[in-house]
Order: sequence, then structure tokens, then C-alpha cells
Amino acid sequence: MKKTASTDHPIHPLIAERWSPYGFSDRAVSAADLCSLLEAARWAASSYNEQPWSFIVATKDCTEDFEKVLSCLVEPNQAWAKAASVLILCCSSAEFSRNGKPNGSAIHDLGLAAGNLCFEATARGISVHQMAGILPDRARELYAIPSSVHVVTAMALGYAAESTDASNEFQDRDTAPRQRKRLSQFVFGKRWGESSQII
Repeated sequence: MKKTASTDHPIHPLIAERWSPYGFSDRAVSAADLCSLLEAARWAASSYNEQPWSFIVATKDCTEDFEKVLSCLVEPNQAWAKAASVLILCCSSAEFSRNGKPNGSAIHDLGLAAGNLCFEATARGISVHQMAGILPDRARELYAIPSSVHVVTAMALGYAAESTDASNEFQDRDTAPRQRKRLSQFVFGKRWGESSQII
């Protein structure tokens, strides 16, 4: 299943092709591909090259590890994410390692790393569905995550299902057209809320 974006301006095809399915096939993501996705995340830009991100990764072939990460998702997300090949908890250190001061860019930098991962995944035909519906406190307890580290989001990775089962409650979401705000709604110029003249 493909859902290429209908863009107002030309963009890289991999960005236009990226979308977040709820339905995953049973095809496994190889260890080599997974390592390349994480390598792409590794090379993301970050403030002072701090690289504040950390990932807790579980693959479906290791049932115990997979179920452990799955249990850190809210129940509605568990319902569809259990079909994915890989689950990842995305974490961000709130402090600079060099001086212990607050890192206000840490979550932004985690987002850049996640973006790199998604771009690499799309290039390899792998789908990524990111989610905010997680249980951070459960993850912190299960994995002994330090208090200075925030559990921010999770990802489900795999190959999008060729078609969504009609009984799947997420069918409408997987088949609906993709939509985005217009540039005029978030690109401002002379003052907040006033669209920039460049668009």
C-alpha cells in the first residue's frame, strides 16, 4: 500500500512517500536493515554534538523483549503495534553530559534523529509509525531509566500490509487521504499569524 503525498511544491520522493500505517505485514525487518536505520539516527545533527537520544529496541523474534516494550504502550496502541516487526522506545537526556546543565534542545534533537531514521526506513521500503501514546513511568520502572532521561515517544517498524483487513478498526485511517496544513497556516513573516510573503 502506498500513500504518496500530493504536495503543493516539489519535495524529495522519499519524504512524499513516508506515511505511518497501522497495518503491518508479518515480514520481518532484517538485523542489517535495522542497524542501518539506527546508524542514520546516529548521524543526526544535535546541539553541541551532544547526541542526547537513546533507543530501547525489541524485535518480534525475541518474544519476551518485544512484549516488554509493547507493555509500555497505551492499550489502543498495543492493539495494532503488536503486528509490527520492531518496537522502539525513544528517550532523550534532559541534561548536557559535559556540564549537567539543562539541554533545552534535547527533544528537538531526538526528533532529528527520529527523522533520519524514518528517511532511511522509507528508502528501504520499511514503514515507521511513531506514537506519543506510551506509559513513561512503566518504561522507567521496567528498564531502570535514570531520572534525567525522558521517555518521549515510541516507534513501530515493519512493512506496511498490502491491504488492511476489513475488520480492522484502523482501516479507515490507513486508507484515508493524507492531509497537511497549508504553508500559509504556519509560515509567518512580519508578525505571528501573518503569512510570509515568500509563500
